Amino acid sequence: MASPLSADRLLAALRAEGVNVIEYGNWRSHNRNHKGAFGPVNGVMIHHTVSSGTDSSVRLCYDGYSELPGPLCHGVIAKNGAVYLTSSGRANHAGKGDSDVLRAVVAERALPATTDNDTDGNSHFYGFECINLGDGDDPWPEAQLDAIERVGAAICRAYGWSAASVIGHKEWTNTKIDPRGFSMGDMRARIERRLGGKPQPKPDGGSSGTSYTVKAGDTLSAVGRAHGVPWKEIAAANGIGAPYTIKPGQRLTLPGTSGPRFEPFPGADWFKNAPHSPIVTAMGRRLVEVGCSAYGSGPGPQWTTADRESFRQWQMHLGDDPEYCDGWPGRRQWDALKVPKV
Repeated sequence: MASPLSADRLLAALRAEGVNVIEYGNWRSHNRNHKGAFGPVNGVMIHHTVSSGTDSSVRLCYDGYSELPGPLCHGVIAKNGAVYLTSSGRANHAGKGDSDVLRAVVAERALPATTDNDTDGNSHFYGFECINLGDGDDPWPEAQLDAIERVGAAICRAYGWSAASVIGHKEWTNTKIDPRGFSMGDMRARIERRLGGKPQPKPDGGSSGTSYTVKAGDTLSAVGRAHGVPWKEIAAANGIGAPYTIKPGQRLTLPGTSGPRFEPFPGADWFKNAPHSPIVTAMGRRLVEVGCSAYGSGPGPQWTTADRESFRQWQMHLGDDPEYCDGWPGRRQWDALKVPKV
């Protein structure tokens, strides 16, 4: 199943996408986990605050109010594009929504019309509140829209999701109208275009993801996986030799590459033709690395039933519906696995 990102990984993913992140209060431990589960997570939900003013809006989303205690979201997106993180756990933002919508988000297909409110969205979605009155007249500055795009892309990139995993609150339930003032279809198109390339820095000098500060518990391999960079390249770029240890507070340079790092999806039919290829070996090794292995020996270059069963375990790990856990790789699932380029 798709587990929530740790606070450190969420912060790193946003900064790598060029988001201007501001850590607010005790956001790392500020949550509603005592009231219910957070996870498996399946997408990102965008809201508007029906408020004005950055300070008061952020405080409201952090504290909540008597009828609805905070946090009311995971982050607040200000009109100047700054993103204030308010929680890394369960937040009171989505409420009840349509289970058919959730299934569509998981499958990354077109959203149905909302008719039922039978599913707890707070356990399945990251929520971001955008400061806007929601009256249809309050403008949406480009800096704010750019931040929404980057936030959506950052979380999708971290999980290997497509832009179809980003929805508006009004697409989750027929009791809401937010966000009002821009098209979620247009926003998904922006996010999809961004996901087609590597994270880019903001023109004003925001983080480009070319460096990373080591946190407690980090390893080179974990940092490499989080940023899509082979750990040996990180070690070489920073002059780190055996036993390849890193320390909290250490600043690492994350090197770039001139070509793709991961194998592109070879197509669904390719696997059904029982290929014999080093790509199959690389896929198998990656499945073993992420703990999805049904191999008695190997893996090797010949596609076998063990490869299919191992990939089925990966599909289940992603939290896909059973009907999409048949062991035959799909593009989204393949991209999320990040098979090294061979």
